[in-house]
Amino acid sequence: MTAQEKSLIYNLLNKSDCLFSGKILSDFEQIDFKDDVEFSNAEQIKSQANTENGTNNPATNSKPYFKQSQDIEQAALIKNIALSIAQCTSCVLCKTRINTVPGIGVASPLVLVIGEGPGADEDKTGEPFVGKAGQLLDKMLAAIQLSRKDNCFITNIVKCRPPANRTPLPEEVQACAHFLKAQIDVLKPKMILALGNTALHNLLNTNAGIKKLHGKFFNYQNIPLLATFHPSALLRDESLKRPSWEDLKIFRSRLLEIVPNYQSSYLNGGST
Repeated sequence: MTAQEKSLIYNLLNKSDCLFSGKILSDFEQIDFKDDVEFSNAEQIKSQANTENGTNNPATNSKPYFKQSQDIEQAALIKNIALSIAQCTSCVLCKTRINTVPGIGVASPLVLVIGEGPGADEDKTGEPFVGKAGQLLDKMLAAIQLSRKDNCFITNIVKCRPPANRTPLPEEVQACAHFLKAQIDVLKPKMILALGNTALHNLLNTNAGIKKLHGKFFNYQNIPLLATFHPSALLRDESLKRPSWEDLKIFRSRLLEIVPNYQSSYLNGGST
């Protein structure tokens, strides 16, 4: 194992501890790791082979090593948060759930999509937005070259299904708030797309309705946030599809300003 890989694992474990213990990274001892001798020799052989076939050429590499390391670290942290969510019993929703639904997507997303909470299909599968509303959401995102497989991460305000799909209660939202905060801190999205009233109210601490605030940008922890109608609302009222599409076009325009080539990440394995 290389010194860099050892350091990555050590820092990963420390960051995981910080997410839930309140510690800061400076609390942990800095260690000067060394390459394993047997690995060093093997790495020299590998490096020589790569040089001969051209794979060390930066122009032929789709991702530099530091980007791969960052993605691995963030994916591990997100998995650790998901494990903590699976063990959570902080509110009554834990008594009726089948599965927790922490979220799904890429480790370094351009966009974080936040909905209300899991429904019946999501509760069964443990994945967000897999029912009819989820299928519509995938089409909405695809229309502006976004995807949960390529450049987005999708989650909800609460991670367990409220009975009969009711609106989450304030104490249920509060019980999940630190999980969502940890996800945002790790994922560091370029933009946030909030779906529906519950996401809008809790992220912006407002009582204003989605019909008043949709299509407008707000600052959430220095991240541009735009709210639009929840896909479930579009299934109930087709007249909302036109304003929702206008919202998405506004969202796309801002994303293009921040990441001019973001569309290259669509259907491209998430590489940017």
